[in-house]
Amino acid sequence: MEFNVRRLAADAGTFLSRAVQFTEEKFGQAEKTELDAHLDTLLSWAESTKHWTEKIMKQTEVLLQPNPNVRVEEFLYEMLDKKVPMRANNHELLGECMIDSGHEFGPGTAYGSALIKCGETEKLLGSAEKELIQSSAINFLTPFRNFIEGDFKTILKERKLLQNKRLDLDAAKNRLKKARVADARSAELNSSPPLGEEYVAHFSYMLSFLHVRWLKLWTEEVQQAETELRIAQSEFDRQAEITRLLLEGISSTHAHHLRCLNDFVDAQAIYYAQCYQYMVSLQKQLGSFPSTFSNNNQQAGSSSASISVPTAQPAASLPAPPPSQASPALNELRSTSGTRKARVLYDYDAASSSELSLLADEVITVSSVPGMDTDWLMGQRGNQKGKVPFTYLELLN
Repeated sequence: MEFNVRRLAADAGTFLSRAVQFTEEKFGQAEKTELDAHLDTLLSWAESTKHWTEKIMKQTEVLLQPNPNVRVEEFLYEMLDKKVPMRANNHELLGECMIDSGHEFGPGTAYGSALIKCGETEKLLGSAEKELIQSSAINFLTPFRNFIEGDFKTILKERKLLQNKRLDLDAAKNRLKKARVADARSAELNSSPPLGEEYVAHFSYMLSFLHVRWLKLWTEEVQQAETELRIAQSEFDRQAEITRLLLEGISSTHAHHLRCLNDFVDAQAIYYAQCYQYMVSLQKQLGSFPSTFSNNNQQAGSSSASISVPTAQPAASLPAPPPSQASPALNELRSTSGTRKARVLYDYDAASSSELSLLADEVITVSSVPGMDTDWLMGQRGNQKGKVPFTYLELLN
């Protein structure tokens, strides 16, 4: 118990000394030891890293889960160390709604069948979104969160300890300064008694003598203050070195976060590639519906010039031309081997060097070549020439 009381008293004295030193520094009444410029730069770098890591992490969470209520619920489950219950996302809910309505209208009808196919695709998009969220949480958000809750907290702890060591160092410097001033005053008062007079008769000299004896105690105080200053300087230097080594590890943190960023970009690329493939497949399936449905799609595509869905369909899986396109104009073009102007309905990426890539709403010149597949025409745009799928074109008068 005696040891605990002494330790408590010592800690209280140290805390009071630091508080006094900090207050005097704030009022400009005490000198302050400035940190090394390199160490100060590292501290600013660490603060900036923590600030932007938190912002990137928060915005990524908003991107992956826009619903704030769901984010709060997931946070509470995480704090309680419980598994988050599985729930359907918006794509999956829309898909289920489309599938149910498709079955209600009848899978044998064009509209009902299309709803079912769209619903299945929406559910695939929902599954791909869940995979993106899971991958991003593991490979991107978790390392960022570990830095904020682990490495940076260690840095804060060591920086606070460095601040305390600096206050101890400056307090030791002030004690030494005061001890030296008192020692100088004692040297001025240390004189011999006046000659020819009795020692006891000079009361004023006795007071001066006692005062000198008291001030001489500061000589020992100077030696003690010098010892404390050396100890405080050593502890401050050692803590500054520890803090510096931790802060220099921020470079490794940046390198690790760069790898996590690459993983996040890869996950996004995979997600958007899957979405693109699902939508292209859905577009092909919808293109196989009756001519009235196909014509409606073509009209919608031609009226939306600002929206073009890239479709890279292989030649073997091109949709058959709708009956409305197999017009006398096409028969005339094939019989006369002449040329006609045609407007492109959809984007098309050439699958080989013999084909010509197309952009929606552009006008090209087409002609029929003897022996060519009936689903293809020869297209020409300036000096560029190549095969183009007939189903992507609308012949102009």
